[in-house]
Amino acid sequence: MSDTKVFVAGHRGMVGSAICRELTARGFESPITRSRDKLDLTDQAAVQAFFQKTKPDAVYLAAAMVGGIHANDTYPADFIFENLIIQCNVINAAFLAGVKRLLFLGSSCIYPKFADQPIKEESLLTGLLEPTNEPYAIAKIAGIKLCESYNRQYSRSHGVDFRSVMPTNLYGPGDNYHPENAHVIPALIRRFHEAKVSKLNTLSVWGSGNPRREFLHVDDLARACVHIMSLDRSALKDLSSPRSQHINIGYGSDVSIKELAELIATTVGYHGHIQFDTSRPDGTPQKLLDSSRINALSWKPEVELKEGLRLTYENFLDSLTHETGARSD
Repeated sequence: MSDTKVFVAGHRGMVGSAICRELTARGFESPITRSRDKLDLTDQAAVQAFFQKTKPDAVYLAAAMVGGIHANDTYPADFIFENLIIQCNVINAAFLAGVKRLLFLGSSCIYPKFADQPIKEESLLTGLLEPTNEPYAIAKIAGIKLCESYNRQYSRSHGVDFRSVMPTNLYGPGDNYHPENAHVIPALIRRFHEAKVSKLNTLSVWGSGNPRREFLHVDDLARACVHIMSLDRSALKDLSSPRSQHINIGYGSDVSIKELAELIATTVGYHGHIQFDTSRPDGTPQKLLDSSRINALSWKPEVELKEGLRLTYENFLDSLTHETGARSD
């Protein structure tokens, strides 16, 4: 295990950094990493040269352009282009360099907006997507199908074993806390914290508060990713089909955005009124994954939401310390 050369693409992001921590905890030697200024993953020639030089044994593809509803709706061209080109470059370069095992990180937004709940892997491509993040979702679907296609064409001849996981909504250390471009948990943590510091009596939250979302701590996802990569191919084959090879990774239960906002307000210590702005989009009504495949592979989440939010708020306060030199709470 310690002599396995692992490349983590996107190691500075929330998911990539969590995977690096988990690999280290499991005794792997330091993962191969490259920051964007050292390796531009949108540069095909540079990516192929990197793979030919480093020859990793395994790859975790966690590099991606990500964001919440506002960011997805504002920058659709960036989201589809950046993610498509990164995926194509890394997956094809890995194949050309003889990499046998790769894990592609997708997103639960790949599923139809009105998919039956909880969402099974087989629901992919059975209905229309949520419009606000459709370009990002299409890019991620392409990544899944790219991995499946390499497996179908090159599994026997080249030993290719490219895997895909679809995590639910993530949160935890290393997240982006921008109040508009971030995902819902980090965005609300920042806004509630600033409302507390400013002593605001009322804080407005986008949407009705009715949609339900499932949330998974990023350290749980990292444990699941490394676990899946450690499994023999036969263990996965029994749970999938050639055209449905991806694996959902979820917490197993969901909460409404209203419940989430109230829980974050309590965690942060904000005691004002929470107002829901129904003129803003809600997104998908519910998005709860069926995680029976990953559960059948002997994995369960460990971090409960309330405790995870407490730890995440501590991480946010630490990030403020780095920004300003002192906490503002």
